[in-house]
Amino acid sequence: MSVSEYAVGDGPYGVAIAGAEVWTTLVHTGRVATRSGRVFDLGAPESRPSVIVDGPDDAVWFTRSGDDRLGRIGYDGVVSAVEVAGSPYGLCVGPDGALWCTLMSGDALGRVTVDGEVSTYPIGTTSAFPAMITSYGGELWFTLNQGNAIGRMTLGGEVTTCPLPTESAGPVGISAGAGGVWFVEILADRAGRITADGKVEEFGLPAGSKPHAVAATADGGCWITLWAAGSLARLDAEGNIVQEVALGDGSEPHGLALDQDSVWVALESGSLAHFEG
Repeated sequence: MSVSEYAVGDGPYGVAIAGAEVWTTLVHTGRVATRSGRVFDLGAPESRPSVIVDGPDDAVWFTRSGDDRLGRIGYDGVVSAVEVAGSPYGLCVGPDGALWCTLMSGDALGRVTVDGEVSTYPIGTTSAFPAMITSYGGELWFTLNQGNAIGRMTLGGEVTTCPLPTESAGPVGISAGAGGVWFVEILADRAGRITADGKVEEFGLPAGSKPHAVAATADGGCWITLWAAGSLARLDAEGNIVQEVALGDGSEPHGLALDQDSVWVALESGSLAHFEG
């Protein structure tokens, strides 16, 4: 078991594995960096690049919540952006091959094709603060941070909302897995899982740990970043914590990505952490 760190700059937030490289957004400086040392300046210091994913077109895509855009960097290094109003934050590749994002201030989801065509779909509620998003079962699933619920939307825009059992839980991260969709509740120190038929289970995490991001594993469990605890936790398919990895006081782990038997984590303190174990 070992943890390696790679300094990448100020404020790593999201992380993605794409094109034989590890990418991270630098939320405080308007840049995107790679583990190997490449840095892409977006020319917009206040753009707040946040969640980043491997796109369907030999490129990484990422949300720019500070200036209402989705950014794109091709594996060839070409940087571009598409305007999407509403403070885009969460991001995933949908079952239709388009990029889908949450619009925090717009109470909507945005859909962006690789050709730059933009559509928006209301989520049917106001001031719910849609956060992270994932694709599962041919639909889009997303956390409603202020709505205390999990939402799901068909490709046609039909929305279903499932309230969470714990009040004021503050759901943030979400990830599709083998037996359902995992999510984390940053204000309640819990992880949760929701099945296709709407059944919700919740699992306790260390008090005060403030879970932020989650990535489902092939065995039915998941990895979770514990932001306030400065650590990484692994849950099995029954929701039991089977492993916890210390990342250091003040490390502030945010996004994570899985690479076979290892985990990459963006530490807002200034580095990418790579855990192999």
